[in-house]
Amino acid sequence: MSDKPYTPPRIWSPDNTSGGRFSSINRPVAGPTHDKPLPVGKHPIQLYSLATPNGVKVTILLEELLAAGHTGAEYDAFLVNIMEGDQFGSGFVSVNPNSKIPAMVDQSVTPSIRIFESGAMLLYLAEKFDAFIPRDIAGRAECLSWLFWQMGSAPFLGGGFGHFYAYAPEKYEYAINRYTMEVKRQLDVLDRRLAECRFIAGDDYTIADMAIWPWYGALVNNKVYEAAEFLATHTYRNVVRWTQEIEQRPAVQRGKMVNRSWGELHEQLRERHDASDFDTHTQDKLNSDPR
Repeated sequence: MSDKPYTPPRIWSPDNTSGGRFSSINRPVAGPTHDKPLPVGKHPIQLYSLATPNGVKVTILLEELLAAGHTGAEYDAFLVNIMEGDQFGSGFVSVNPNSKIPAMVDQSVTPSIRIFESGAMLLYLAEKFDAFIPRDIAGRAECLSWLFWQMGSAPFLGGGFGHFYAYAPEKYEYAINRYTMEVKRQLDVLDRRLAECRFIAGDDYTIADMAIWPWYGALVNNKVYEAAEFLATHTYRNVVRWTQEIEQRPAVQRGKMVNRSWGELHEQLRERHDASDFDTHTQDKLNSDPR
């Protein structure tokens, strides 16, 4: 890469030498690159994912549903290694043509239903089990407004700020400043909202919290991009309070472990097929000998 001004060509073509952490898997076309069927477990819900913020949203909801007594939310969670290109296998692409994690199949119905995009999964599951989404029209509207706020805002945090601050092969002042400005504005939006109410959509914990916490809670806790000091996230006191409260929920603690393959071993559960998988001995076996 060069620090000289860039003049776009008349017709763009990919530069495979530009580097960056994800350059080996980025490409300008869709569709599968290889034939690979997806594994299928025994439970109603089949999840194919990785414990990135988008993946954690869904596993938190599934664990919250099970904790609330919704046995129909039992699930198998299979690890999708995006750095090895698992998301471009034919089976995965058949579930998610966009080749992004997570992807989900509800096999409790015939024919089975595929769902892709994490926000769509949260809404689908909340409606299916009539849980974690307000029933009154005003409350539902507020919840969905914040759910879609997250879907529209997080790309500026991840693909924008996260990429240029943490992953780009070179640091560029303009790009970092541009996205830092937006991320701090987003944190202020959340902080002002959480000064008014306990949770994002009001007094009750909903899928809006489950969508936003894995991104912005992780940012406040310095779990993504190592940017908490740079962004002075401690100054957003209401976001910090909300982050800490949600973090204490047992279902959240379980959900953020699922399909995690990095960090401390006790924080990982590469695959999840039963509630007993969270048992320490079973967890160690799954992590040392993943299926």
